[in-house]
Amino acid sequence: MSPAPQVTVDPFAAHTRGVDEPHPARAGLRAAGPLVRAEAPSGGPVWIVTDDTLARQALVHPQIVKDTAYAPTSWDPRIVGLEPTADAQLSLTTSDGPDHTRLRQAHSPLFSSRRMGGYTERIGAIARDLLHRCTATGETIDLMADFTTRFPLTVVCDLLGVPLDRVDEAMEACRGMYANEPEQVGQAMAAFADLSAAALGEGRHGLAAELRDRLPEVTEEQMHYLLFTLIYAAQLTTDPALGFLLARVLGPEPGVPADELVRDTLRRHSPAPFSLWRFTSTDIEFAGVRLPARSPILIDIQGINTDPGRSIGPDLVFGAGPHYCTGAHLAQLELRVVVEVLKADYPHARLAVPYSALRQTDYGGILGSRLTALPVNLG
Repeated sequence: MSPAPQVTVDPFAAHTRGVDEPHPARAGLRAAGPLVRAEAPSGGPVWIVTDDTLARQALVHPQIVKDTAYAPTSWDPRIVGLEPTADAQLSLTTSDGPDHTRLRQAHSPLFSSRRMGGYTERIGAIARDLLHRCTATGETIDLMADFTTRFPLTVVCDLLGVPLDRVDEAMEACRGMYANEPEQVGQAMAAFADLSAAALGEGRHGLAAELRDRLPEVTEEQMHYLLFTLIYAAQLTTDPALGFLLARVLGPEPGVPADELVRDTLRRHSPAPFSLWRFTSTDIEFAGVRLPARSPILIDIQGINTDPGRSIGPDLVFGAGPHYCTGAHLAQLELRVVVEVLKADYPHARLAVPYSALRQTDYGGILGSRLTALPVNLG
């Protein structure tokens, strides 16, 4: 066995670049090998998988787990964005084994393709209403300033049963999660708990109440956290993807069918460029490399999806294996519906600046990138 090659590029640095300019680290990671070693944001090594086949092996490996209890003991959870451990807080994204299976079986039917398809007209009505409001603000509007955030949060609040007069609170709570001060993050989490409680209030009939009924043994606090992850993830991923999608629709590719454009945009601009953190639960040999217990592992989703030498086939936008994204059907439906509404209601809409002038910002860490602005004329 030999050690994984150490890369000199920083895959976690923040950058601002052109809308279609490749991430400065992706090619370097691929060139270094299928499993490479880099410096983690909180210090120490992290192993990054850059090969599609190897990634799918990692995503189902029984000793590569999601529970943050296996994170390096020296890590600062705030710096790397770690959730509480599975023992401390019940979560679909940090549980493994039977606990994860139980949560998955409760969530999956609520977010299936068939179930989400039944909300198509409602999601279209929300998109139509919010775009109509945008037209009242002036001839040129920046869709990244409000619309791309408000739309997915309005949809998920509506589905869960959160009163829609509280969407502004959801937006503010999501912003608070990006704060550097622990106190601000704590306030955001308290706001999410209030929103979850509202969705579960007497007389509410959304998916939140259905999820509670499917998990009768879960405490109120645990249910609030499960709903927080659904609300926050809905904004964190769909918001940036929507920006890149609308830029293409209103810029160089107005005639591409919605389904095709959604798939390709998600592949090229993966909302989650890396998988969430995974860790080895014991010493293992992986890809010919000896990894000690508590080794952090990431999948370079965006690098793999955009590899020019990659064979055509399923991409990794929503992951693979038991932790495949629960909200995949909802996210794709939202994106497709917005394109369809925009084309039907605003056939003359266009970018207010050249497509090449658009810029994107990488937040750093394992977070993705987002357009800095999307000025448009809806016409």
